[in-house]
Amino acid sequence: MTADYGKDARRVIGIEAEAVRALADQVDAGFEGAVAAILASEGRVILLGIGKSGIIAQKIAATLSSTGTAAFFLHPAEGAHGDLGMVRAGDVAVAVSYSGETPEIVSLVPALKAVGVTLVAMTGHPGSSLAREADYVVRTAVDQEACPLGLVPTASTTAALVMGDALAVAAMRQRNFREEDFAAVHPGGTLGRRLVSTVAALGHTGEEIPQVSETATFAEAVAEMSAKGFGITAVTDETGRLVGVITDGDVRRAYERGLATEGHAAADVMTRDPKTVDLEAPGARALHLMERYQITALFAADEEGRPQAILHIHDVLGRGAAIVDFE
Repeated sequence: MTADYGKDARRVIGIEAEAVRALADQVDAGFEGAVAAILASEGRVILLGIGKSGIIAQKIAATLSSTGTAAFFLHPAEGAHGDLGMVRAGDVAVAVSYSGETPEIVSLVPALKAVGVTLVAMTGHPGSSLAREADYVVRTAVDQEACPLGLVPTASTTAALVMGDALAVAAMRQRNFREEDFAAVHPGGTLGRRLVSTVAALGHTGEEIPQVSETATFAEAVAEMSAKGFGITAVTDETGRLVGVITDGDVRRAYERGLATEGHAAADVMTRDPKTVDLEAPGARALHLMERYQITALFAADEEGRPQAILHIHDVLGRGAAIVDFE
């Protein structure tokens, strides 16, 4: 038999992609109730799962924790042998079991309810034993597994993973989790270090700052932009105070309006009153401003309004990154 690995790969990808697409129709009152319970809880979110579902549960716990919701994974078997002591009244337990009949989880339910937790079942079978005992059911049913035997959890675990991400992001948005918060819980990563570093530490200063006077010609402004490579230049008055900026967009608009000539000065094409950031502000603050106003560079000015640094979005996120919209 001739092997066709590509065909097998496309089949698996197709099945799992369809499983993910079908999840949208399963987002219902159970999902909304689960998110509301997580947001209302003053405790933690405990993820439960066995085998492949346990691995997915661990990832969901990690995603929740890194996006503003305190969470941890509890192995059901260990929970039945003492680790249930980590659970407190007011916690929310999210049990991941596609069948809803996983013995280790089902047998732990009475003890969890006795502690006083809110139970969320993430399952493909809303009529299962686990679902019947749950306060909220998050449905993750799939038509088929990608495994040709229909036995190995493949599409079902992908569905659970995606629904877990949906829970985390829904809670994240409601908490108004921002870049500053991300930095606080990711101090060891490269992005985390950049987010907590100051604009002064991350930005470009001195001769690297693109700037021209407001009396400079249009051509001189474009030349400065090209030389410094930020796609923007500061425009300053006779005292050196920042009065505007010229961006690539301003250059295009200048051509459209017939202003791209030697007879027009930088002041004729600049955008006035540009957004600025404090020199000692954290990178997270600068990133928030760039995301909010959909811009890619910010100037930092001193008390007199003179440009002291320029910070590009790549200085915070790294090359190849895009602005993240949390609105």
